[in-house]
Amino acid sequence: MKIHAIGGYSEVGKNMTALEVGEDVILFDSGLFLPAIVGVTEREREPTEKGMRDLGALPDDLYVEKHGLRNKVRALLVSHAHLDHVGGVPYNSYRYNADVVGTSFTMEVLKVLMEDSKQKIKNRIVSVHPNGVYTARGKKNYKVEFVNMTHSTIQSALIAVHTPEGIVLYANDYKLDNSPVFGDKPNYKRLKELAAIGVKALIVDCLYAPDDRKTPSEKIARGLLEDVLFTTDNHNSGIVITTFSSHIARLKSIVEFGRRLNREIIFLGRSLNKYVTAAKRVGQAPFINNVRLFTYRKQLEKVLNKVNKEKKKYLVVCTGHQGEPGSILDRISRNQLPLRLDKNDHIIFSSKTIPTPINEENKDQLEKRLKKHQVRIFDNVHVSGHGGREDLRDLIKLTRPEHVIPSHGDLKKLMAGLHLAEEMGYVANKTVHLMHNGKVITI
Repeated sequence: MKIHAIGGYSEVGKNMTALEVGEDVILFDSGLFLPAIVGVTEREREPTEKGMRDLGALPDDLYVEKHGLRNKVRALLVSHAHLDHVGGVPYNSYRYNADVVGTSFTMEVLKVLMEDSKQKIKNRIVSVHPNGVYTARGKKNYKVEFVNMTHSTIQSALIAVHTPEGIVLYANDYKLDNSPVFGDKPNYKRLKELAAIGVKALIVDCLYAPDDRKTPSEKIARGLLEDVLFTTDNHNSGIVITTFSSHIARLKSIVEFGRRLNREIIFLGRSLNKYVTAAKRVGQAPFINNVRLFTYRKQLEKVLNKVNKEKKKYLVVCTGHQGEPGSILDRISRNQLPLRLDKNDHIIFSSKTIPTPINEENKDQLEKRLKKHQVRIFDNVHVSGHGGREDLRDLIKLTRPEHVIPSHGDLKKLMAGLHLAEEMGYVANKTVHLMHNGKVITI
């Protein structure tokens, strides 16, 4: 078999990998490079493939064509609903006469994204349940399992492709959370069974491989959030929380706490609307009847005028945790929306700043504007959805792969993954492989 690194091996984002076995090719993920489109997608109502490529937002899947693989593609398998894994599908899936496959929530997010931008694809969209099975049909048939995995969005999966050469396990992204707030814990039982069958290659998320830690459970983030909301004096203050729109478990916690505070819960922003709508459609938004969603300018202005009059009655959840230009919190901080911030209002970032220069600059400028209003800022009320170095060690031990392929990061992150594998007895260039975009290895 050959494994082709297409995107996500030289940067964080635009994830895409091709598995070639004989006359068949299976693609994993098609993601966007998010720093390239910050502030762009809202301005360009219908961005084109060419426009997105020119921005550097898409993986270079023209590689597939250049290497004569296009007509061999049998399926495009999507690991989860984050834009750096599914966001490229509307732009490049037309190149392949292949199904697009993922869990029901992931595929519903894809559909909602396309509805919002008035896009369509000709590919058949196939939804499978977590721990479900799909058959990729080519010159040979390949059993594909979507093994349940915890992450910072629901119904994430490790994708196991059974080939005549052994199992290829695609593990972008994962965390080993034994106490998830919503959904099931990782399917360790099936991962052990796959290890017994024989994992030929593990393609694995190394975003936090340099960090000497185990990533805490989502229940810890829930505890941090509870601590901020219930041990600070906020009875007469406005409360604004911003978090990742795709983090359904976190949104569930926020809504439950908002109800305990006897506040009306308002969700503001297009991104929140997209993910919550997708969750509702597949029965994964248990909080939906306790929130009101607003996206359009007139709606926003009307409800924020109400909030402004009696802030202590409302809990506002909005977009803007990275300081994105045009997001709701960005516009509030610039006085472009009717919500007026006062001294001692609580602004809670239930998120971490994604460490790219543009994000850090945007967030820094946002905080400077917020501080002019003398609000109280609570930052990093959050735990990551990505495993740290010790989680990576445990995942390798659990799956016992013959080969390890670090992915989802720049050189520093992939090197950390490689060095850990070497500690565990793998040999560089023989059983652990350092890849970069455009590289192929034969196993």
